[in-house]
Amino acid sequence: MKALLLVAALAGTALGLGQTAAKKTPEQLQALFEQHKGDFDYLLGDWEFTADNKQYGKSKGRWSAVRLATGQILDEYRLVGEKGETFYVTSTIRNYDAVHDRWELIGMDDRNGLQDFGTAQRVGQEMHIEQKFGVSGGSPTIMRIRYYNIQPNSFSWAGDQSADNGKTWVKDQLRIEAKRIGPPRTLPPLARANAK
Repeated sequence: MKALLLVAALAGTALGLGQTAAKKTPEQLQALFEQHKGDFDYLLGDWEFTADNKQYGKSKGRWSAVRLATGQILDEYRLVGEKGETFYVTSTIRNYDAVHDRWELIGMDDRNGLQDFGTAQRVGQEMHIEQKFGVSGGSPTIMRIRYYNIQPNSFSWAGDQSADNGKTWVKDQLRIEAKRIGPPRTLPPLARANAK
């Protein structure tokens, strides 16, 4: 009898492990979208920034973000030199996933494909991101990024980095201070519904 009870308990546990969270109704999904669709609004517009990287030292650049007509956020982060020359540029697309109640983002540059995936959530007055970088190169790093001190015309950014899949972390591997130089904007639809 004890053996039968043990088997029943183990079977019940195994069945419970395979369950997922309750499916959300369309109304719940829409409510989550409405609640979170503006989480990255602070990033919209044009920015000048200074950065301090523990590996590469001090740098500066430009950062621009726009809202697409369908709600996603597209940004471009560009490191520049004293004469305006580009040293590095990357773009990121951010989209809110109401099913999982999180933002998902993918970073891309001209040589690394679409493999630098991350997730983000608003935590109080901050935005927190965890993202992998350098995946296609075979030695990915993980960044835990925190946007904070978010104001209409400035924000701060700090990223802790792990090169060993999260076993150890370098605190504040990269820090950024950004100042607004252009207003928020939204791109119109790329494909028009009508010819006019």
